[in-house]
Amino acid sequence: MKRRSFLFNGAFFLAGSIFGLNAFSRAFAFEKLYNKSIPRPKVAIIIDDIGYSLSHARQFLELNVPFTFSILPRLAKSNALAIEISSRGHEIMLHQPMEPYNPKSDPGPGALYVGYEPDRIVSIIEENIFDVPCAVGVNNHMGSKFTGCNKETNEALQVVKERGLFFVDSLTSSHSVAYETAIKLNMASARRNFFLDNYINESAILSQLNKLKKHAQKYGQAIGIGHPFPETARAIGRFSTSLKDSGISLVHISKVISTPSNKSFI
Repeated sequence: MKRRSFLFNGAFFLAGSIFGLNAFSRAFAFEKLYNKSIPRPKVAIIIDDIGYSLSHARQFLELNVPFTFSILPRLAKSNALAIEISSRGHEIMLHQPMEPYNPKSDPGPGALYVGYEPDRIVSIIEENIFDVPCAVGVNNHMGSKFTGCNKETNEALQVVKERGLFFVDSLTSSHSVAYETAIKLNMASARRNFFLDNYINESAILSQLNKLKKHAQKYGQAIGIGHPFPETARAIGRFSTSLKDSGISLVHISKVISTPSNKSFI
């Protein structure tokens, strides 16, 4: 009986392919094509300023959603946190300190300043990468002054590209040329869409996250940057729960990076 059934079904589908009767298989093929042609919107959240505290980072790890953690170099916990976070399946970036406009704002150790010679820029970035193992990309910490200077930005991003890392422009200034420079260098890159916690208030942060969601729905993807505040962790926890039936995916930053052949100005 099994052999007879097998032969009958085989003959049926063969006849269907000849006479156009296999509507089910055609519908299945169309569905697969449709699903591939309309990918789910993606939201990537970067948590900056990691490296000062284990507990500050772990409050995000406990949420069990994909984050990208951007780690400041040369801090007491930088190396250990990079190893722990990576071992738990999250992405790591080097949070490269750069010179801000305000001279009273200290970007921290391992910073790049306008006027540095190319060799000095190379050695600083290389040391910072070594201090943050498992890093797959770089974004700027502060840097409103540095990222507005074409020469130094170009020199820094060349180092990032040569080390096989992507770059995310944190857009700490509207005068930043970093993302455009990355495009000219034909490197994998992206830029931030929203800061999440300029106001450290759970409701305000949730409002920013909803803006991020709407941006992703409109453009297919969105990048938000937050910081290791308890209010940010709680707001993201609520936000991730609300996404369960939304059709939006929370992803690591590498999933929304524009490759050199597919640049996006979203």
